[in-house]
Amino acid sequence: MKQARKIGSGMGEQQSYWQVSFVCFLLSLFLFAAPLSAQDGMGLNPDRDQPLEILAEETLEWHRNIQQYIARGNAVARQGDVTIKADILTADYRETEASAFEIHRLTASGHVEILSRGNVAKGDKAVYNVDRGVAVMTGQLLSLTSPDQKITARDTFEYRVTDGRLDAVGDTYAVRGTDTLRADKMTALFYQNKVGKRELKQLEAHGHVVITTPTEVLRGKKGVYKTDRNVAELTGAVKIERGPNVLTGERAEVNLTTNVSKMFANPAQGGRVRGTFYPGSEGEQGKKPIRPPEKRAPGLTSPPGAQ
Repeated sequence: MKQARKIGSGMGEQQSYWQVSFVCFLLSLFLFAAPLSAQDGMGLNPDRDQPLEILAEETLEWHRNIQQYIARGNAVARQGDVTIKADILTADYRETEASAFEIHRLTASGHVEILSRGNVAKGDKAVYNVDRGVAVMTGQLLSLTSPDQKITARDTFEYRVTDGRLDAVGDTYAVRGTDTLRADKMTALFYQNKVGKRELKQLEAHGHVVITTPTEVLRGKKGVYKTDRNVAELTGAVKIERGPNVLTGERAEVNLTTNVSKMFANPAQGGRVRGTFYPGSEGEQGKKPIRPPEKRAPGLTSPPGAQ
């Protein structure tokens, strides 16, 4: 087996970042000057035919036998509007009729960041499918931060970077201003605004859904929040708590602008809306929003003090 060539090795301690970066830049032009293989269908990355540039502070290794490049030391990959940063970036390429070098997968390890149109996703590891523009992220303290909210999860992110969609799994949280959404699973949909930045369009939550506002705590099986109306809708054994006062029903709508909540029954199932009220109560228990912890120990499914 031939020994893989290592670009950047043996250059001495005075090898600069820019020298290695320049080599990587030239390599990117060589690899991606030819068009990618034709692929039709929905869900493909619109930037997949753009040059993919890889930079690194230390080395870029070329493993010919396994068709792989490994960039080490504050590695950065850029293609179109997407930038991926990590301690180590591994690029897998394939040979096609249109191109001898077509990178189809990027694996990022250590201090991973994915930046796209104002959104920043963080994790310990990410596998990015270049053809589809989809990253599967894992590790501690998974988070996606955009100008108006922050979303965290314990288990995984599937971030459809080019489509503007995030599927989060495991003790998920979304914090938007003073309101918090918590659930087992969550899907965030983004749209591109007039200045080219991503803004939240809709949040969908499934399983043990809890919405906390400055005055109320709402619980249900499924929740949908739409930013254009600033309204959240919950379904499935819904409960609204304001201090000791409780409303129960099948479905609820909460207008977060007017602070008006509506509870609905399900007559088809013989259900009724029920309200229990305590004279003199001030609802202090509903005034503290549940926020995700800054740091969670492995296996911890709820933040300290969460209800």
